[in-house]
Amino acid sequence: MTLSAIKPAKFEWFPYEGFTFCLGLSEGDAAWTSGHTSARHDEAIGKMTVEGSMETQARIAYAKCLAILEAAGFGPEDVTRVSENITVAGLAAYDDAAGVRKELLGERPTVRTVIVERLVRRAAWIEVELHAVKGGGAQLRAASEAREAGTWQASAITEGTDGVVYLPTVTPIDANGDVVFEGDFVSQYRYVLERAGDMLEAVGLTLGHAVTTYDYSTPETRAVYRGTHKVRKELLGNNAGGVYPGAGGILMSQLHAPGALVAIDVTASRHPLEIVNPGWSRYDTLTYAPGVKAGRMLFMSGFAALDMETQQALHDGDLGKQAEATYGAILTLLEHAGLGPEHLLETTEYCVESYVGDYKAVANVREKLLVAPWPASTGALCKALLRPEFGLEVFPTALYPADHPAVTGVQA
Repeated sequence: MTLSAIKPAKFEWFPYEGFTFCLGLSEGDAAWTSGHTSARHDEAIGKMTVEGSMETQARIAYAKCLAILEAAGFGPEDVTRVSENITVAGLAAYDDAAGVRKELLGERPTVRTVIVERLVRRAAWIEVELHAVKGGGAQLRAASEAREAGTWQASAITEGTDGVVYLPTVTPIDANGDVVFEGDFVSQYRYVLERAGDMLEAVGLTLGHAVTTYDYSTPETRAVYRGTHKVRKELLGNNAGGVYPGAGGILMSQLHAPGALVAIDVTASRHPLEIVNPGWSRYDTLTYAPGVKAGRMLFMSGFAALDMETQQALHDGDLGKQAEATYGAILTLLEHAGLGPEHLLETTEYCVESYVGDYKAVANVREKLLVAPWPASTGALCKALLRPEFGLEVFPTALYPADHPAVTGVQA
């Protein structure tokens, strides 16, 4: 089986051919959509437009994603994970979006909520991305109305395709709804990882099964971010191979609640973890891996324009060249894994807000380096990245073909 682009016979919001991303991908009993806002093409003015309240925008965004899934034979009952990018400007109206989601999907899927600086369409407040598995995967823990420590919203924990387990976004909020360790970033970071560990243990796993930890913090935490190394070294990588998960760090001006300095999205797998590293020695002392193979999935750390030998940031101020270096590193990792750009399943791009005027240059790089069926993709704007020289960071995931030697164990 190979990844196939989902191409609805009718998609009323915009003509979708010609982009360097697909509306969504499917393979067998699984499907993944790109991130979609409420943007639609207005023929009268020849542009994409966004309008309406948070509820209106959420209804349109969900209608798009569900139409894409329907074109591949999936329904709302098959959705296993929801990712919602909510802008700082739209955060106050988030409950309206959550109401739309519950109306359409119930409380079965895992919900991840990322607070972003804004979206590429300035008037958009919400972007939605869906994962689906026929039958809805396995719900490992139902959503509970009683607040659980570490949660922001009630959410299920689900197992999707190929043993992948999704946690909801974990925040430094206790069971009373209060932010813990106010002003202490490292303590909040530890609290959040420990709560993620509690959630995994409740479904028969541990933090040693984590394949990615993507964290969101604020620019003020840069000065103390190195303090997370000790926490990660203690809590992560406790598995047979000593494999740390892939990781990424994005900075936003505001997170889920006043006083929250970090939030983390954790993905885990039931498969044994194998490190995938083309020979980049910088990862020898880090608490994250460039790539982690688990079953048929290749989970990767966030990539930016970095010289892997000298660890110097590259092309400060030139987003196009940064994108070339970033996607070049991703392709190097894929090649080492015996894969190519056609095996890219998802890419999530975070562009620093001050670079948004040059963001089209990234599409030009994708057109040059990536190929059809094009990955399911999501893009959002952040306040900054951990290295101030960076304007772009990409979180990629790839899927090994079922007959790949790394999956079957049989060499050609």
